[in-house]
Amino acid sequence: MKRAVEWTVARRPDLVAVTGDLVSRPRGAATLRAVLEQLGDRCYVVLGNHDVEYSRDPFSRTVGLTDLSPATLLVDESATLEIHGRKVQLVGVDPRAYRQRRARPWELADPEAELRVLLCHFPSVLDSLPPAAFQVVLAGHMHDGQISVPLPRGKLRLANPRARYTTGLYERGGTWMHISPGLGTTFVPFRFYARPEATELVLQRA
Repeated sequence: MKRAVEWTVARRPDLVAVTGDLVSRPRGAATLRAVLEQLGDRCYVVLGNHDVEYSRDPFSRTVGLTDLSPATLLVDESATLEIHGRKVQLVGVDPRAYRQRRARPWELADPEAELRVLLCHFPSVLDSLPPAAFQVVLAGHMHDGQISVPLPRGKLRLANPRARYTTGLYERGGTWMHISPGLGTTFVPFRFYARPEATELVLQRA
């Protein structure tokens, strides 16, 4: 994680998005705050299921994250900023509202923003979005299976063998979604055939 943060800072990105599962135990909170300090105020964060104890991992414990400054935590709320003279809106989904089927992020979308980006830990959100509500969705959750088995037709991701969305890019109705493989682990402290990754995305007009 520390190497990934150093690489990210060196790239000098316009935005940094962290799509949840920040810490699984309270002792990780100090390290989290240290790396968010490095990423600065252009970092936007949403929580994941591990952050709020919606997890099958028996060792996971919530930390009660609220203020992550200088990063901005989005909990069913939005932020608007200017990047290269363009109005960009970020909307973040609270995993508790999403799991309870109360999340309606499209109601926060600003039609005047030239780029609307949704941050949601769960990739399945793509199937519930109205057309053109967001141009980009950034998600996580899947860990690329964390422990995967190579097969002739692709990977068998043991954590989520029937998942429709797993890692990388997907397009639906003009909306592009990127699912980060993430950097961490759950249950067991290793990954197999599921490399951790911090991803640089370059957005261009169609």
